[in-house]
Amino acid sequence: MGTLNPQANIAVVVPTYNEAENLPVLAEALFGLGIPGLRLMVVDDGSPDRTADVARRLAGRYGGRVELIERPGKMGLGTAYVAGFAKVLADGADYIVHMDADLSHPPGTVPAMVESLASADVVVGSRYVKGKSGDERTTTGRRLLSTLANQSIRMATGVKVRDATSGFKAFRWEALASLDWAAFHCRGFAFQAEVAYACERRNLVVVEYPIIFANRAKGVSKMSLGIVLEAAWQLLPLRFKKR
Repeated sequence: MGTLNPQANIAVVVPTYNEAENLPVLAEALFGLGIPGLRLMVVDDGSPDRTADVARRLAGRYGGRVELIERPGKMGLGTAYVAGFAKVLADGADYIVHMDADLSHPPGTVPAMVESLASADVVVGSRYVKGKSGDERTTTGRRLLSTLANQSIRMATGVKVRDATSGFKAFRWEALASLDWAAFHCRGFAFQAEVAYACERRNLVVVEYPIIFANRAKGVSKMSLGIVLEAAWQLLPLRFKKR
């Protein structure tokens, strides 16, 4: 796979719903990394807090390096990612990162994850590999919920990656373009695990990079036990597919 081109185009795809407070902080952190070819693709699902307006203002502030796909309402996390991926691939992105807007994924880890693509197709920002840990402020209940989600979904799908539910990944463009998005069934939280499954099924080289997963900076978490159980149930048929 060789070394990375320092002038490569790196697109960061971020789906948003009511992230007007967090988005400017995320943008400042990303563009503060000093990566010349980095741009931010925001996919907003009609946020009542006018997140889309914030994205438009950021586009002006950062010289057009922030782009916006504005959708009329909540159409699902999975379809938001697919829309963002299609746009950045069509625009010629060399490397694609996807992450949450709530600052739970550390922006400062992006350069190291992209550098890791020199010897991998996909890099997963992982909470479950040696070297990092969760935010010390995270409640015991939230840690247990995250662990339950990951373990139940790994059991349901049979995926090998340790952080199967991670929403923080980096891809070489060839790897992302090779996935058959029309075959995906999950629209919500389970989408992340379905991506992990699809990557393994295509025998892509997947590595995990240790991260510190923080509490969201502003707003209310959308995670719940019901969402976890629904995701595991949706993903269970993958266990019985011919690999």
